[in-house]
Amino acid sequence: MRHEHRHPHHEELGETSEVRTPAVRRALWTSTAVNLGLSLSKVWVGLIAHSAALVADGVHSLSDLIVDFIALAVSGESQKDADPEHPYGHQRFETGASLAVGAALIGVGLSMLYRSITQLQSPSDIAPVQIIALWMALGALAAKELLFRYMFKIATRIKSSLVATNAWHARSDAAASLLVAVGIVGNLAGYRMLDSIAALVVGLIIAKMGWTFAWDALNDLMDGSADTAEVEAIRQTLLNTPGVCGVHDLRTRKMGDLIAVDAHLEVDADITVEAGHEIAVEARVRVLKRHRVLDLMTHLDPFRRPDLDHDVTPRR
Repeated sequence: MRHEHRHPHHEELGETSEVRTPAVRRALWTSTAVNLGLSLSKVWVGLIAHSAALVADGVHSLSDLIVDFIALAVSGESQKDADPEHPYGHQRFETGASLAVGAALIGVGLSMLYRSITQLQSPSDIAPVQIIALWMALGALAAKELLFRYMFKIATRIKSSLVATNAWHARSDAAASLLVAVGIVGNLAGYRMLDSIAALVVGLIIAKMGWTFAWDALNDLMDGSADTAEVEAIRQTLLNTPGVCGVHDLRTRKMGDLIAVDAHLEVDADITVEAGHEIAVEARVRVLKRHRVLDLMTHLDPFRRPDLDHDVTPRR
């Protein structure tokens, strides 16, 4: 007996969507505005101050704008309701955006590596950096760290992987600006190669973080399971539902920030089909209310208690 419920209860997920969408877009527009200001400022100051690392960091911020526009383009799409072509909803648009963010980070990181290695092959051509580049790098560091804290707070509150990905992207930018500042200080102290070395290290960090984001998103697109703690929490919610004697074959798969769940519920073999259906409905209501679950599909199995003729031990 299978119970398929593909549309979550309006009161359980509808209001959440109404709250999440404006918060996601507000966070992304804030990120876009900050990145626009920083990219133009860092490139301009880097050019006049002869800092290759600061120019590279400015180009990096410019690439962030492209990432932000990708995220903005899909954030509204991912919140759309299910339709005949997408019966499970559009949540994976966010996962796709996270994959694009990761790919963009890898590309930027590799580009910075190439430019830095090219400069290091001709150290005599590296120009001395002016002090204004250091103040720009420190200002960018502060701005990016504040942006990270703002976006991560929102991501935690609304449980958005897209906003969280962009938040950590901002944190990577802050780390990049810190390394750029160190390289500029070294250049000012007479060690001109440090400016290019800083850009090299920043490129490595960005490429590695991009790989991590891309791999996680790809895993979700391949129907990766929710984490163990979340799966066990869902299992306990099902087991605590009145009438459920056991749970087995519990499977989960990520759908953006939500989870699709399949489970076999063991119920008393002597109850009616109607009673079993009511137990399945109650189990679904509890799971959708307590967890970030998009849908719960259940299969009912008969269970006879050990003190009866058929000794069947529930599988948990």
